[in-house]
Amino acid sequence: MSTNGVRKRVLITGAAGRIGSSLAEQLKDRYDLRLQYNRTVPEQPPVADYVVADISKYEQISPAMEGIDAIIHMAGEPNTRASWDDVHEANIVGCYNVFEAARLAGVKKIIFASTNHVMGMYDRDRQWPIYCSQPVRPDSLYGVSKAFGENLGRHFVDQHGMSVICLRIGWFLQEPKDDIGRFMWLSPRDCAQVTWRAIESDVDYGIFYAISGNGGRHWDITETMEKLGYRPEDDAERVLGPQG
Repeated sequence: MSTNGVRKRVLITGAAGRIGSSLAEQLKDRYDLRLQYNRTVPEQPPVADYVVADISKYEQISPAMEGIDAIIHMAGEPNTRASWDDVHEANIVGCYNVFEAARLAGVKKIIFASTNHVMGMYDRDRQWPIYCSQPVRPDSLYGVSKAFGENLGRHFVDQHGMSVICLRIGWFLQEPKDDIGRFMWLSPRDCAQVTWRAIESDVDYGIFYAISGNGGRHWDITETMEKLGYRPEDDAERVLGPQG
């Protein structure tokens, strides 16, 4: 969207990842995008403005913030079986570097990619429904690292006047492997919508579940709809077909 006729400049970190690459394709006509790649750049990147930088190295990621209005922070270690060293470098140090570099560059808004694994033990124990107001119960060190990112965002809002929207993203793979995966499935189209609505919102800080309008869902998306204006267009049953 534009501000005074000028399109917002948005940095997507982790643009080579499954979600980051999908967002780049779907949001390139809405925003002027800059994409961050850790090592390998696609042969034909979706936009011409990109940087190659390791988010765990502050001096590499800091220049990427120049002229940016908002950041979609997708970069990080996504493996739920990752070691503490791996999540520490990418999801603790790297997350702080992105937030701090954004602050010093005057970036006012960050959309932080959190995860269902922050609340994963509720799913394992089938203690449903799950609300954002409940205490976190990470099911992995990956989930712990994302809970850190949510709280780091709260700190930057309170101490530095930034806006941070945390999206607890559900199952983004095309075919969920079980019923819980289908309940928390998030389509590419709905993922793009909830992301741009977060960018355009006037919410200072919030944690919101990001899943499609799946029947039988156990994550409450009421606040996502009420505060961000999110209107899911897809559901697992209709898009993926009945559970096999």
